[in-house]
Amino acid sequence: MRTTVDLTWDEGRVERWIRFGRIAEEAILTRTERRVSFDPGAIFALVRWASNAYGTVESRIDILRAVEAGAPCATVPFVTPGGEILLRLSGWPKVEAALAAIAQVESCGVAPEDACPDHWRHIHNRLTAGLTPRLYAPARHAAWLKRRGLAP
Repeated sequence: MRTTVDLTWDEGRVERWIRFGRIAEEAILTRTERRVSFDPGAIFALVRWASNAYGTVESRIDILRAVEAGAPCATVPFVTPGGEILLRLSGWPKVEAALAAIAQVESCGVAPEDACPDHWRHIHNRLTAGLTPRLYAPARHAAWLKRRGLAP
């Protein structure tokens, strides 16, 4: 079973998009809506933004790991059945900082979906506490790849 995410793009009103992740399947539902699916274990980022006549009413980013069928998971709006939360931030300054952290991982030549999941937890914790997160480095990524290779 795959994890599905419902996306909407109504410019300047409701914008839900995938910042990174390996999409396994995609379906266009309407001119402004589509549904994407991720295989179990896939890591992806969902950005949600909405506004009304008075300004921004929602600004959020979630970095999730898709779960196996029947596995425990957290419920997240627009994500079925849900996922393992690695990062969950709201408010534009924190969302912007998380997007900068994603760009920093990419600047190392690492796809964000391949980065160590602990890095996203670290980013979540530091930004939630109002602290500056550590940068992701190629050496840390190499250590993650070695550690992952040792797991059964």
